[in-house]
Amino acid sequence: MPIDSFLANTTFDPETAALLASAFDTAWDTIKKSGNPLAANDQAASTREVLAKRIIEMGQRGERDQQRLVDDALDHLAGPK
Repeated sequence: MPIDSFLANTTFDPETAALLASAFDTAWDTIKKSGNPLAANDQAASTREVLAKRIIEMGQRGERDQQRLVDDALDHLAGPK
């Protein structure tokens, strides 16, 4: 499930939507390459949804730095420290 389905109901300009999609792709690739069980077939859809929603939420709060979006989404997925 790409982030586009979640972005469809938002009002981001095309440049910001592309930035958020790129941050999502980077975060997802990081999870997959790490071997994290959250990337397994039975977890992938829900993991991708959590990442997408968090990145969109941060975008709605005004964050436009791709690396901060990625880092925040990964931290959010990891839960409280």
